[in-house]
Formats: sequence, C-alpha cells, structure tokens
Amino acid sequence: MQTSFTPEQRADPALAESEAILRRCVHCGFCTATCPTYVTLGNELDSPRGRIYLIKDMLENGRPATEEVVTHLDRCLSCLACTTTCPSGVDYMHLIDHARVHVEQTYPRPLADRLIRGLLAAVLPYPARFRAALRLARLARPLGPALARVAALKPLAAMLRLAQEARPAPPASSAPVQAARPVEGAASIAASTSGEGLSGRRVALLAGCAQSVLDPSINEAAARLLSRFGVEVVDVPGEGCCGALVHHMGRQEEALAFARRNVDAWTARIEAGGLDAILVTTSGCGTTLKDYGHMLQHDPAYAQKAARISALALDITEYLDRLDLPACPSKGLTVAYHAACSLQHGQKVTLQPKRLLSAAGFTLREPAEGHLCCGSAGTYNILQPEISATLQARKVGHLEATRADLVAAGNIGCITQIGQASRLPVVHTVELLDWAYGGPVPARLAEAELFAVRAETTGGSAKAAAIGA
Repeated sequence: MQTSFTPEQRADPALAESEAILRRCVHCGFCTATCPTYVTLGNELDSPRGRIYLIKDMLENGRPATEEVVTHLDRCLSCLACTTTCPSGVDYMHLIDHARVHVEQTYPRPLADRLIRGLLAAVLPYPARFRAALRLARLARPLGPALARVAALKPLAAMLRLAQEARPAPPASSAPVQAARPVEGAASIAASTSGEGLSGRRVALLAGCAQSVLDPSINEAAARLLSRFGVEVVDVPGEGCCGALVHHMGRQEEALAFARRNVDAWTARIEAGGLDAILVTTSGCGTTLKDYGHMLQHDPAYAQKAARISALALDITEYLDRLDLPACPSKGLTVAYHAACSLQHGQKVTLQPKRLLSAAGFTLREPAEGHLCCGSAGTYNILQPEISATLQARKVGHLEATRADLVAAGNIGCITQIGQASRLPVVHTVELLDWAYGGPVPARLAEAELFAVRAETTGGSAKAAAIGA
C-alpha cells in the first residue's frame, strides 16, 4: 500500500510505525474470510482491509476520528484472526492499537458512551471494585429489559445480563498443596507453593483482575499442578491488572501505568530471587504481557526491563508442555477444545493445549470455524452486545455440534461467554489437567448434572467413574 506521510509525521514513533505497517498491506483480502465482523455483517468497512483504509486516511491526513470511522473501528474485536491469515505479515494488532489511541484523543464520544467506558475502566481492573459491582448488578438485573430498549443504554443491559456470581476465593493457607492421589512420574506431590520446588524451577503466576473475581479456582488449579511437579510458585507483591482492558479502549496512559507497575513488581522479584517464567492462565492477559516490550519501547527507564518481562511471559500451557508430563489413563470424556483468539492468534499457541489434554486422557474434538471469535473479546460483549450475541450463538452451535461432554478453554472471557449460552460445562484447560494429575474435580463439572444423568441411564458408565475419580 502506498502512503504519503510527511517527514514531520514520521518523527512521531507511533505514526512512523503505523506507516510501516500500512505499507505491508497488498489489498489481497484474504483477511476478510476469517474476520468475525465481516463474516457477520458483510460490510467491507467491517473487515480488516476496510479498517486499514479508514485508519490510513485518518492518520495520513491528520484528521480527527469521525463517527463513521469510530463505528467501524469499535466493531473490531481485536481477535487477530486476520494476522494469522495475512500472507504479507501485516501487524494489524499494533495498527488498530494506534488507531484507538487516536480515536480516544480526537473523537468526542456521546455522553452515555463516555460514561460506560469510564465505568468499565474504573471498575474491571480492580478486583474489590469489580466484586462490589457484581453484587450491585445482580440487584439491578430486573431493569435489564427496559435498558435494552434504549440504544444508548444497551451496554448497561449487557452488563446486567453478564453479571454472574463471583466464585469465592479458597481460604489462604500456609499448608503444602497436596495432590488427591499419587501421580507416576511426578517429582513430588507435596511440594509447597511457598517452599522451594524440588525441580529448582521458580515461576510467578499472574493473579490479574477479572479472573481473580470470576473464578479464582483457575489459578488455584494451576498452582496445585505446578507444585505437584516440583515447580515453586511465588507471590509477587504489587502486580495486578495487565492493562489490556484499558489498552483496547485506547486509554494509552492508563495501560502504560499498569504495565510499568507490573514490570516494577516482577523486576523486583527477579532481582530478589529469580524467576524462570511469568505464567498466565488468562490468554488475553498473556498477549498483553508479551507485548510489554513493544508498549514501553520508547520509555528509556522501562524499555529494557519491559522486554525482559515479555521474554519471560508464557501461557500456562506453553510452560506445562515443556515439562513433558506423563500420560494418564483415559478419563472416558470427550472434550470440545475452544481455542481462544488471544491464544491461537495473539500468541500463536495452538498445539500445546491439545497435546496436554490428549496426554491427560481426554478425547479431543475440534469445532467447525475454530478460528472465529466467540464474541467475548474483553469488554466487547458489553460495548457491542448485538454482534457479540450473534458470534456467541454461532460458536456455541459449533461446540455443541461436536457432541462432546464438555468444553475446554484457556481464557476467562471465553469461559464466561460460552458458559452462559451452552448446555455444556465450560472448564479451563488447566483445571482439567490438574484433575487428571491428582487434583479435585473442577467445580463446573461437579456442578453439572450431565454426568449423573448419564450414569443413571447407562447403568454406570466410564464417564460416571471419571467424574468421581
């Protein structure tokens, strides 16, 4: 793509990078086939290629964002399926990031939109606030249908609809984490998460924000599993939200503040005792952590430290795949694997989760259109509820068509989005792995009546035995 940015514009690092990205696009249109919004809406301006033209025109001419441009950019889920498809290697992720910052700086959003976005930015990254907001939202649920009839208030209605019970965090304990039963090949089944791992490995586990409220048992499962195989999991005081939620709303300074705080916290821990890796169980956060080096590359005080942190960041399945975990007997359960966009497209982690689940004794099935987003995408299911609902129904239909017993996913947003519409229990991949290697039955499976019903109708099947193992 030809561009005509001026020398003065190229002096701005963000514009210079945007121009370099734009010049890689050859207008081939391969991206349109895998873009959820283009597939759903059929509008060229709701495809990556169309948005690239809009962004080029806006940035190259130094124009403030218009209502039309904002409409189409806001519909982008940042699923990054286009980056997987693109044969030219267009870095769409950073281009849309720059465009969103420009929108935030130049476009006066309607009052209701500003208030809703401000509310999300002020609440979701902070666990205590988020927990309180969930309690209030559940009380206000009866207002949802009335709010949904007013276009500007549809995001509020979506908030109320999505509000779920926060799962209580397990009680803090200094006692060693024990496996429920021995695991052949494990270095230890009684290594403490606060003691020295027998393997000599030491990792941090991102606590984050939303997941710590919606389902803290996911990180508990990860800590148990790692500990069982001799990996020490250490606390890192001061770390928190990765910044992804505000980053995707174009609130650049807030996102960078979160990034700097986390970089400082992990750097202090590295200097105090070293870390082999920073593990993430929420793939949306993992994509952002791996981008800290890029986000802070122009900050002299943080560029080197941020690059170091990004190099240490790994999805939990990447790390577990390196441990060469022993194979487990079959559980007699069929799992539909949902590949979160931030994992398969954002981090290009595709094979590891499936290898781990297969080795752990689960039979895998992959749904049709596995590359398409489920419609969660951070706050997208709040800010764009109608498109999100269409994608949700499409995804759930494909998952249920596999005739699997349950769904495995590696991102809390996907788990929540799919779980609210599917008859199948949706469980985090690491919870299934923890269970297979001696941990407790995942709560969502224990709560599901599916297995009990099948046991009664089959006279006691392998599935019934598996759920009680």
